[in-house]
Amino acid sequence: MNAYEMGRLLRASTRFCVVGCRVSQAGAPAFGSLVRIPFTGEEYQIFGMVYDIHIDDDGLVRQLVTAEQVSPEVLADNRLNRNVPVEFSVLHVGYQENGRIWHLLPPRPPLSLDAIYPCTEAEVATFTAVGRFGYFRHILAMAGEVPVGELLAAHVNQAQRAQSAAGRPEWRNQAVQELITLLRDDYPTLMSVLGALSEVMEK
Repeated sequence: MNAYEMGRLLRASTRFCVVGCRVSQAGAPAFGSLVRIPFTGEEYQIFGMVYDIHIDDDGLVRQLVTAEQVSPEVLADNRLNRNVPVEFSVLHVGYQENGRIWHLLPPRPPLSLDAIYPCTEAEVATFTAVGRFGYFRHILAMAGEVPVGELLAAHVNQAQRAQSAAGRPEWRNQAVQELITLLRDDYPTLMSVLGALSEVMEK
């Protein structure tokens, strides 16, 4: 299991959670990446996908942006010791209980201050290989709220690397075919998704 803690939960619901971390950790959560939230002492964890990263200002930042010169020391101090954390929002896309993975909303949401971790390449490969892309419906349900095409492209790019390493290079084509099937009655969203995916399909 990956022991690198990205941050801790600020608030959560059945579908989403919001996580806070220090600015120095801002490189950890990547848009579209899979993360996991284990429950201490239980064989139960929630899988989620980072769909938004938000950095609020504070009083000192407002003052610094108007200063003519800001020393590197002041910048470093503000980023490391600022009172307002970086926040990233996570869409729940499944859970694991007693060793079995489900692409369903978790029966129990995580609690405030629960730790969140990035999924390893092996964990990404295992989660995305289960079933027939059932977790896609959670992402597509976000259409109109987030740039679904960009989110799927970022996710497919990460998952394809993991699947290729696991010996399943055909995974990406299967994922695209499933998205075409799911969006066959929503032409505008389908074109948006395929347009974004074409950027990563060329790699």
